[in-house]
This record gives sequence, structure tokens and C-alpha cells, in this order.
Amino acid sequence: MNQLDQATSLFLRQHKDNPVQWRLWSPEVLADAQAQNKPIFLSIGYTACHWCHAMNAESFSDPEVARLLNENFIPVIADREERPDLDYIYQAASQIMGHTGGWPLNMFLTPEARPYFATGFLPREERLGQPACAKVISDMVAMYRDRPDQVAQNSTAIVRQLENSNGRDMRGPLEAISLDVAALRVGQRFDIFLGGMTGQMKFPHTTLLEVLWRGFLRNGAPQFLQLVTTALDNMLMGGLYDHVGGGFFRYTTDERWMVPHFEKMLYDSAQMVEFMTGIWQFNRNELCRQRIIETIDWMLREMKLGDAFAAGLDADSEGEEGKFYLWSEAEVDAALAGTFSARFKQVYGVTRDGSMMGKNILRRGQFAGLTDADEALLAKQRGLLLAAREKRVRPQREDAILADWNALAIRAIAQAGAVFERPDWVQAAVAAYNQVKNILGEGNALYHSWSGGQRGEPGFSDDYAQMARAALVLWEISGEARFLDDAKAWTGVLNDQFWTEGRGYNYVREGAEPLIFRVRMIYDTPTPSTNATMITVLSRLGLITGENAYGHRAQALIASFADEINRNYVSCGEMLNGLECFASGLQIVVLGSRSNARTQEFIHTLWAKALPNRLLVVAESSQDLPDGHPAKDKPLQNGQPTVYICQRNACSAPITSAVTLSQVLTLPVQAQQQQQRAG
Repeated sequence: MNQLDQATSLFLRQHKDNPVQWRLWSPEVLADAQAQNKPIFLSIGYTACHWCHAMNAESFSDPEVARLLNENFIPVIADREERPDLDYIYQAASQIMGHTGGWPLNMFLTPEARPYFATGFLPREERLGQPACAKVISDMVAMYRDRPDQVAQNSTAIVRQLENSNGRDMRGPLEAISLDVAALRVGQRFDIFLGGMTGQMKFPHTTLLEVLWRGFLRNGAPQFLQLVTTALDNMLMGGLYDHVGGGFFRYTTDERWMVPHFEKMLYDSAQMVEFMTGIWQFNRNELCRQRIIETIDWMLREMKLGDAFAAGLDADSEGEEGKFYLWSEAEVDAALAGTFSARFKQVYGVTRDGSMMGKNILRRGQFAGLTDADEALLAKQRGLLLAAREKRVRPQREDAILADWNALAIRAIAQAGAVFERPDWVQAAVAAYNQVKNILGEGNALYHSWSGGQRGEPGFSDDYAQMARAALVLWEISGEARFLDDAKAWTGVLNDQFWTEGRGYNYVREGAEPLIFRVRMIYDTPTPSTNATMITVLSRLGLITGENAYGHRAQALIASFADEINRNYVSCGEMLNGLECFASGLQIVVLGSRSNARTQEFIHTLWAKALPNRLLVVAESSQDLPDGHPAKDKPLQNGQPTVYICQRNACSAPITSAVTLSQVLTLPVQAQQQQQRAG
């Protein structure tokens, strides 16, 4: 019998009836492996993963595969959502070994947990060039038995490469980093015709889009705007987006953004909402506004787990990938009977033969000249299709609450609520924050996950960093001191338990269960890395509190990775965004009571502007600002709410009109600086 029947993870419980004698990763497993001199077979996956389900149904349910694993290995299975520390290490190892990574990830390890072979999905029987699972296992048994010296030598070399790539000295001078050069280098990796990073598959890559977008806002280069809008149009109109129910799929399997891989992850939609909100602030893009509303509606309708958010939705339903989302022409006609379905089919590319296995992936074509009445009809028709789809067998939802992914959703929904003046969205974000803190917080400590009524592993650095950043957004919006207190407390935990001088923040705390090396998150994965996120958090805490220690730590953090940022722009997108926040953070100080109508007018004016480096500070008077703040002792003009724009310890002349504030914030950077100097 395996040990999975009591597991909290749905992914793990899906394997409880396997004949494989699965165990969970633990020090006891490693001790047993070494005592028996028995290698470890480690399989990592997650609930929404299509090929994980396929391997479960085909290979891990096969008696011969189970016999080979049980007799020759200690079989261990892990959910990458519960154990991102394991996943990060062995994904990196697999890439060193020539495997592309992804899930399921199957690693053959020595008893000391050092990898000696990596593979992905393995079918029960050989097909399409993929070897049979039993054959690969037999080969790995023979390798470990017959060539022990080679296994030891290779596995030691792999660990050495891991330690070198992760632990090498990446320090460099801050002044060596040029944000404009970095944006140019990132742009050179983008597909100028279809958008997104060049390649056969397309992912959102929102941190890199943000690098390009900030480049455009800084210098007005139209090339950056073109790259961003091309990618965004294809993502919002093509197959990456769920046009019926809202929300984004994880990626498309083709370079034209046509055919999605149908799993939906919370972090993708959260980051897309935040990015689209920034675009809308600049140009009032109506398509972005619609997608923001539809995506937040999807998150609140389908992803709520209590007040917090579930991790993701499976790609499969009834054993078929995408079945929930695909439509035959007849199904569309039936659902839209009496509503001029021909128009809908024309706009969304519905045909008799379909675009995938005889069914249609809904994708919106570029149709000029649609009237408001046309759009109203299409919206009604999408609602009818949603109602029809609700009658289908739904994909499984991963009912796990992850602190870091929830923080991304909280931040995105709260900011959208402030920008679009939707207090219900802000309230939803606060409620989610409260629940995450309630079930995953213990004093100043955080846990990573909640599933099946139980907490998972102690928090990783991502959990603290993302929750601190979400707390600062809620503080900006509400002014409630508790959010600022939380951000300071979680930053304190990171500084005390995760920081190493010259290395930045490690992924696991000091004294955590030892793995083959101690990871530090440098590069963005589908989510921003800890060290990148903390540049922004520390920079903003320094501006808010006036405490130099935060700025010094941000400077030390950037210096820890400056050489690597210059070497590998494309993997360090969020670090570049954080660096801009550190170098040119803009404080908009609104002096006046939040209950005053003019104060609220100033606040709404600010949220309506595309200012990714801005920090909103609202105080009753300048006496409430910390000592050393550049706006300390600045007066209210005629006793009325007044705004000061502060940057690099200098503030503008007082601004008493929302119209004037809007005009000033629309000026090019050079003109803003001249106005500040004049003040």
C-alpha cells in the first residue's frame, strides 16, 4: 500500500490506488534509501497537468511498472504546488541533463538524492518515438547496478553544476545596468509579427512585457509599444483567452496563439489583470477593460475557496483535454437559437469542421465596424454559451490555497478595483488577504499552502515576498496601518531567516530540511522571483517609513545580482522592473483627510494614470510623515487638500487642483523633473 490516502493534495490522492508503493519526500525516505543503498524514483506533477493524468492512468497503474519501481527503487511522489523547493531543484537539474523540463518530471536519484537521469511523460507502451515506461525503468536499474562509478561521477558533476549555476558570485556594480539597453535586448527576443517570445509555443511572459512597456513609458520608443500591443492583441483575441467564461489558459501550443493548453492557473490570470490594468491607465483600451472585468468575474465566480482563491483548473474533463471548452457548430447553433448565431460564428471563427478534433476553439477575429448593438448581442450570446457550458462536466479544481499565488491575485484585483473605482473588487481582495493570513499565518510566520483542511510546508521566500507586496498595495488603497505592519513584519522574517550577504534571499529559511543545495530564486518562473519582488518591496518600504535600512538592503540586493542581470536580461525581467522602482520611485503625497471629497478626487486622478513606479501616500498633514521625508512640514494650501510629487528627496510645488495634477503626471519625465526643480 502507498502512503497517499491521507495526503492533503488532490494530485497526490489521485495516485492513492496505484500499485506503486508511493512515499512522500522526507528525511526518513532519504535515510531509508541510504541504509538500503536503494535509488529513489521521484515523480513531480500537479493536479491541472494533462500529461500527469495520462501517466497516472497508463503507467503508474500498470502492475509491471509498479513491480519494477517497488523492487528496485524507493518511489516518491511530490506535488509541485506543495513542494516548489523540490520542483525548482530538480527542474534545474533536468535541464542541465538535457531534458526540457515541465511536468510530469520523473527523476532517477541516488540514495543521496543526487540525480542521474531525467525524463518526462512515459507511456505504458512505446509510441511516437517515446520509450515505454517499463523499458526506461529497467535501463535505469541496470545503469545503477552495473555502472555505479559512472552514476556516482555523473550525479556528483550534476550537483556541482547546480551549485555553481545557483551559488556562483553574481555581484556587480549597480551603475553597469542600463534599463534602456535591457529593454532593447528583451525586445530583440520577441516575435515582431505575432507577439510574445519567439518559439513554437507562446506563454504570456508578463514580466518581460512589463519591461517593454516601461521602456516605452520612459522614452516613448514606438518599437516597444508595437511589441507590447502585438502580443496583447493576440493574447486577448486568440485562443489563450477563454472567450466564454473569462480567464487565461497557461500557454498556446503554437506560435500564432491559436491552440491553447487548456489548464487555467491562478497566477496567469492574476498577472494578466495587473498588466492590462496598466495598459488601460495609459490609453483607455476598451478591450483590456472588458478582459479585466471578465477575468476578475471568472476568478470570483469559479476560483473562490472561501474568500481566498484556488490554485487552478484541470485541462481535462471526462478524460479529454479541453472538452469543457470546445464547441461543435451544432452546439453553438443550439445554444444560440433565435439570436442570429451566424453573426457570432463569423466573429468567433466557428465552422462545421472546427479547428481542433472537429470542434471549435473560440477565437475572436478582427472585425471593424461592429456597433454597440453588435457588441451587446455578442455579449448576450457569450452568456448563453456560458449557461450551456455550465451543464457540462467541469474540469477538476485544485482546491489548494497557496500564499504566493493568492498574493498575486489580491494585488491585481485590488489595483483594478482602485483604478476602475470598483469597491467590491477591493473588498474581495481584502477578504482574500484576511483569509490567507488567518489560515496560513502564525504570528509573523507564514505557511505555504492549505489543502484538505491542513497547512502544508512552512512558507518559502516567495510567500513572504508576494504577501508583503500585496499588503503594500492594500495599504496604498486603504491607508490601514495593519497592512503596512504586515509588510514590515514579513520583510523582517525574510531578512532574519532567508538572507545571506552577497547571495540575496534564499528560497528556504535557515534551518529548513536540507536538500542537495540551498536554492535562491534569481530568475522569473511563471511567477516573479523572490529577489526581484523584494527590490520593489524594500524600495517602497524605504519611501514609506523613511528608514534607510530598507534602501540599503535594496541596494545590496541589486548589487548581489547586477552581473547576472546584465548577462541574462530575458530571465530577470522582474529584477529590471524592480530596479526602475528603486532608481526612480515616485511618491505622490496627498495631504488631507481621506473623507474629504477633494482628497478623493486627487486619489482617483492618480489611479487613473499609468505610473508603474508611483507610490501613493495619503496623510492628514505633513506632520504625520516620517522624519526625513522630503514632504515633511510641507503645508496644506489654504487649509485644503494638497498634493506634492516627490522624487529623490525633492518635491514639486504644491498642487491644489486635480486637473493640474493630471496634467503634471502626463508630462514627459524630463518636464516633470524641471517642474520639480522649479518647486
